[in-house]
Amino acid sequence: MSSMKYSYSLWSPFDTVKDVAESLGVANLSDEAAKVLAMDIEYRINEVLEQATTFMRHSKRTRLTAADISSALRVLNVEPLYGYDSSRPLRFREAILGPGQTLYYIDDDEVDFEKIINMPLPKVPREVSFTAHWLAIEGVQPAIPQNPLPPEGRTSLTNSSGAASTEVEVKPLVKHALSKELQLYFERVTSVLTEETSDASMINAVLTSLGNDPGLHQLLPYFIQFVAEKVRLNLKNATMLYLMLQVLHRLLTNPTIFIEPYIHSVMPPILTLLVGKRIGTTQAANEEHYEVRDFAASLLQKVCTQYGDAYHTLKPRVTRTLLKAFMDPGKSAGTQYGALCGLKSIGPEVVRVLVLSNLKDWASVISSASSASTEDKNRLRKAVLDALRSLVDSELATIDEVSEDHKEKFKQYVGPIVSELVLAADDSDAIIKAVVSDPFD
Repeated sequence: MSSMKYSYSLWSPFDTVKDVAESLGVANLSDEAAKVLAMDIEYRINEVLEQATTFMRHSKRTRLTAADISSALRVLNVEPLYGYDSSRPLRFREAILGPGQTLYYIDDDEVDFEKIINMPLPKVPREVSFTAHWLAIEGVQPAIPQNPLPPEGRTSLTNSSGAASTEVEVKPLVKHALSKELQLYFERVTSVLTEETSDASMINAVLTSLGNDPGLHQLLPYFIQFVAEKVRLNLKNATMLYLMLQVLHRLLTNPTIFIEPYIHSVMPPILTLLVGKRIGTTQAANEEHYEVRDFAASLLQKVCTQYGDAYHTLKPRVTRTLLKAFMDPGKSAGTQYGALCGLKSIGPEVVRVLVLSNLKDWASVISSASSASTEDKNRLRKAVLDALRSLVDSELATIDEVSEDHKEKFKQYVGPIVSELVLAADDSDAIIKAVVSDPFD
């Protein structure tokens, strides 16, 4: 039999392995099998030691303990060792069994049973229990039993007989502290934004402060509530609505404000000004309400771009709301214009999947509506072109003229009304190519 060169730094295949085999009733274990078993034993021990060393390093220790070995055995699906306490160092003793045969064992402490029996019993531990509650949210304590009651004057305490003994004044542990400076700042800013006597320089100074000054995070919920209230009460004042959108824009762009937890409060005023039925009342405000809707669409795009990944339901919910307003023929032209601009601001994929598939029917309904003015219809045509242009790839902007076959397919897909509108545009070839390349090619 050819000799096999193996490294047996821990186990001897001819002594240890064969002795264990004989103790298990295997009398005739071949040398080859003993060598293979010795190699496997050495590999398994190295594997256990590597895992145990990992536990030791993660525990920020430099000494390997019996607990590390037990944890390594559990990871390797091996029953751990029992009876080894790592809280005290192990003492090994040496016993000579014969010439060249040394046995090491752990020296166990001698225990006096009489002393242990006479020792008092330890105290019964308390049952394990746990609970969780909010101590304070945004500086305000929730009204739950775990928190102290709010102060209601002075509370009297009674003794066991029911007689009043002392009076204790209960004070809340946490207060929503708003410094005097912040209160004055908020009052000054809101007064400048709402008073008719405020000039443009004062308003610009306030907006610049909201967009750049640090330390305004505590006032953030108050400003958002202020904007929502002013939007609700001034739907007929397009100038005030545009100013409130400017406030939201400055709060969203302030690098020192963490506005992400308040996105759910920011969205209602934006959507209201995007798809509101009527914004402004006078004829002069007709142009202004389209500017308000355009500004609201730009803010919606900013919110969806920055926080769409953090709030996974944000884009789907906004898309459903806008699509419902866009496809409702009973909505005003301003509402449908805002819905179309909002869908475009969410992304080209929304335009391709939702707007294009409904554009043919929508255009026929809008063209036959007698309530929409010529200005409103022109605005809607511009919004449709802008939405379709969002599908154009910049690399395809200089493509050659599209074929008549592509133009016919485009007309069948979007309808004659939209097709005629696109063909009259200067960049009609790029728009047609962008639309028909995906559904038809």
